[in-house]
Amino acid sequence: MSVIEEYTDVLIVGAGPAGLTSSLALAQYGVNHVILERQAGPAHTPRAHIVNQNTAEILRNLGLSRELRGESTAWEVMSNSVWYTKLNQPEIARRESWGTGLDMHHKYQKASPEPMLSCPQTRFEPLLVGALGKAGSQVRFNHELTSLESDGRQWLGTVLNRETQESYKIRARFVIGADGAKSKVLDVAGLTVEGPSGLANAANIWFRADLSKYFAHRPGTLYWNVYPGPQPPLGLGTFICMEPFTEFLLVKFYNPDTTDLRAMSEDEARRHIEEAVGEPVDDIEILNISGWQVNAQTAPSFSSNGIFMMGDAVHRHPPTNGLGLNMSVADAFNLAWKLALVLQGGAGDELLDTYSLERQPVDAAGVQQAITSLEHSQGVDRALGLQDGLSEEEGWKQLNLLREPSPEGDELRKNLREQIAKTDSQLNALGLELGYRYVAGALVPEPETDSVPMFPILEFESSTRPGARLPHARLERDRQPISSLDLVSGLSFSLIVGLDDAGWRDAAATVTDEFGVDVRVQQIGGSDIADPYHDWADVKEVGHEGALLVRPDRYIAWRSMNRPADPTDALRVALSQVLRVNALIPAARV
Repeated sequence: MSVIEEYTDVLIVGAGPAGLTSSLALAQYGVNHVILERQAGPAHTPRAHIVNQNTAEILRNLGLSRELRGESTAWEVMSNSVWYTKLNQPEIARRESWGTGLDMHHKYQKASPEPMLSCPQTRFEPLLVGALGKAGSQVRFNHELTSLESDGRQWLGTVLNRETQESYKIRARFVIGADGAKSKVLDVAGLTVEGPSGLANAANIWFRADLSKYFAHRPGTLYWNVYPGPQPPLGLGTFICMEPFTEFLLVKFYNPDTTDLRAMSEDEARRHIEEAVGEPVDDIEILNISGWQVNAQTAPSFSSNGIFMMGDAVHRHPPTNGLGLNMSVADAFNLAWKLALVLQGGAGDELLDTYSLERQPVDAAGVQQAITSLEHSQGVDRALGLQDGLSEEEGWKQLNLLREPSPEGDELRKNLREQIAKTDSQLNALGLELGYRYVAGALVPEPETDSVPMFPILEFESSTRPGARLPHARLERDRQPISSLDLVSGLSFSLIVGLDDAGWRDAAATVTDEFGVDVRVQQIGGSDIADPYHDWADVKEVGHEGALLVRPDRYIAWRSMNRPADPTDALRVALSQVLRVNALIPAARV
């Protein structure tokens, strides 16, 4: 019997956050592609839930800002991180998180037009699946890639329809491997991850119960346990609020040598929940029990011979900082426009080499920070004097010092506050989430003459240096408020100019015609786009005669501080360097 064979430009393997974002962006860019997922549907457990401002901006660009907010817990309800012994007992400490604190909220608002959100994968993924359907694309659920091989020019995949047990073949020019930590595509690509695995083991107990009386007065997403006596790391478990205040994960570390997670019954799971709460809880519904490992792994390279890896396939780490989903979405958005322009003939194949060049260092830094943040979380026990070997009675005696008006109590409270402040590198890491920049790739680099870090953690500094994200500025068009980020859409490059735009409009029109890539002029401060609060004037860094060339993914490719002698030639050379094409023989002049 003959096997059906089909062709597509891009084959996406895996329909998690990375694969779905890739598919949605490619669909909007008009790229022929197929997305496969071996599971029967989108995420069946919540797993990741933090959606940072960078990801919210990407979904804004893809037209899903309103829908994302509708599926998410509001920013203000994410406000607290709490350290507790048992939920029905007085807490140990509380910290305002995710940019909700009085000293941080204005910084987050100034940095982005989008809020921080909590949107569990069980709602995030269906949101993207629905958007794909509206864009005319469908995920092939229950379709599993069983083999993948190259003929030197294309990739040939064999796919099993798990419902019918029939197989078919797909030829593709490029393959995106977004198939998770057990990636098959990674092995075919000849790529590996490096770093330790199995540093610890944890169970996720997903459940529903009305815990409003313990959480409503201190709303948040993370509730860390500090319980005296011999305990696994993070004690009786960390509560993660998925739906205020009726749906949660209880994350509990365990020893796989003594505990078989597969044997945990629902009754045992309920006992763990009630132990952490401190009293019986009515109507606990156990939704799922699953395990995961703490890893600290990153692939040295994310691409090979037309295969591009992203998401958990190439960066594996604990959920601290909430980076997993967000780095995956950023991987996808970085690659999609490059694939589209190469396939449409507007860029050279070498542009695709910049995907790994840009994303690998950023994701590696994120993995390292996730491990550091986990260590800071575990350090709260040490700050409280809960050293290994203390009995439960001795531990309670130590904790009781927190409420004593004594030098010992003062010292313990000081140690606790200092350690809790360190968790800002996880819970208020605005710089890490928005402030990273690419130093090499699809950009025209400038000499490193300032002190702006490549991978900041806490502090965010806007910049228009090539490789940085376009700064957010509050603008106005047709009497409607917009962000400077809204000046970037689709596959177009944006050429942002100032009050003196002489030469730039002709330059943009010329290179658009020559390269076949749309370059749209956006003049801020003129009759079209107003800068009512002078936000743009504060962050643009270029002169009135200068210009910024912004990529489709909102990152700055090139800037001219002032008007060059020949704006057309300067823009032509810059765009050719970004797109990896020859500036001397653009399409219109061949």
